[in-house]
Amino acid sequence: MSSPTDIRPEARVVAGAARRRAALTVVCAGMFLVLLDVTIVNVTLPGIGRALDTGLAGMQGVVDGYAVAIAGLLLGGGALGDRFGHRRMLVAGLVLFGAASLACGLASGPGTLIAARAVQGAGAAMLLPGSLAAVTRMFPDPAEQARALGAWAAVSSTALPAGPLLGGVLVDGPGWRWIFLLNVPIVVAGVVGVLLLVEPDAPSVMGRRRLDVAGLVLAPVTLGALVWAVIQLGHGDRAGAWTAAGAAVVGAVALVLVERRAAHPLFPSGLVRAPAFLGANGASLVMNLVTNGTLFVVTLQLQQVQGRSALTAGVMLLPIAVPLVLLAPLSGALNARFGPRLPVRAGIVIALVGAPALLLAGPHASYAVLVPTLVTIGIGDGLIVAAAVSAAMRTAPSGLAGLAGGFNNTARQVGTALGAAVFGSVAGSPLHGAAFASGLHVLAWVSAALWLAALAGTALIRL
Repeated sequence: MSSPTDIRPEARVVAGAARRRAALTVVCAGMFLVLLDVTIVNVTLPGIGRALDTGLAGMQGVVDGYAVAIAGLLLGGGALGDRFGHRRMLVAGLVLFGAASLACGLASGPGTLIAARAVQGAGAAMLLPGSLAAVTRMFPDPAEQARALGAWAAVSSTALPAGPLLGGVLVDGPGWRWIFLLNVPIVVAGVVGVLLLVEPDAPSVMGRRRLDVAGLVLAPVTLGALVWAVIQLGHGDRAGAWTAAGAAVVGAVALVLVERRAAHPLFPSGLVRAPAFLGANGASLVMNLVTNGTLFVVTLQLQQVQGRSALTAGVMLLPIAVPLVLLAPLSGALNARFGPRLPVRAGIVIALVGAPALLLAGPHASYAVLVPTLVTIGIGDGLIVAAAVSAAMRTAPSGLAGLAGGFNNTARQVGTALGAAVFGSVAGSPLHGAAFASGLHVLAWVSAALWLAALAGTALIRL
């Protein structure tokens, strides 16, 4: 009988590669769940609104309660992972996410649901940076890492088509509560997978640093106040908007002062001032803002303006989702060969071309007028995601992978939160079809301007 020392080196390499692929699958599954709970909610919002007797403000709260919590807490999740281990944070995040999903499924009113969604976001904020840090740690070679991030983006991006379709089936079938309850068994399987396949972290430089507690508190307060100001302004509550904006400004000033004096700041200057890091995260923010904002208003157009079912609307959103899934591996391959700037720029230009199609949208306009916008966003995002993430992660010093992942995910989740807030506020209530269509026309120009700004920012990506 052979002993472990008799195993041939090449056999150990194959076994190690197989384990890494399995671990990558588990990590991607966690990311999939987090993104699924963004996209699945969009198509189920009208059903939730009817069941819980809430209007546009309540529906936006269901989206933004989740997205704002993620955006505000991601940096903390990344910093805690760098200090205490990303494997631990993956497990803790999954457990919290699963418990909050159960609470969402049992919610008795809009306030309870929004609160549970915020706790879900906290769990996701612990999970997301750990997933990126685990991928970069398992695949240290730059070319191999670029391909792994392409696979990560492809698997996680299946949440985009799966969300609307699964949400439509559940809302039209057993009910909206099951969009949350189904997370629970998947979370249990994910926890088991992480414990079995993802190796514990080696000690990092962050493990010897003190946590920037003040920064961890001020960052979510500032981001949350900013998004709330946009939401209140859209509802015509100028006093509430100014109050929230004032809180955001005070929080931002306090955060800058605290970070300048902190011995170990949450925002290390060497990281946040790196040009490639800024350009990549700017592209990520714009991508999520335009994509999720468009999904929010198009879903309302299809269901509440034109009266289609949730399942039909989910099928109609496939043109934005399918290209994203199919092209993410191509983005990883292009990134491995040419660097991240080429696929990011190409994706932005393609998405920009489709933005003017929203000018043709109207209460009774054919679905065909929406297709160019949906398809070009899907193609553009498919090229941008993996390359932008790779650019952000490659700028991180040793031991700060979790923080870098936290920054990139923060940029994307701030974009998600602002997307629903800004696009929903500009479009207004879908109950007023003509005014809603006028809002969509304005959003065509807003989208184009944002894509152009992101394109200019790619000049900073020089990797």
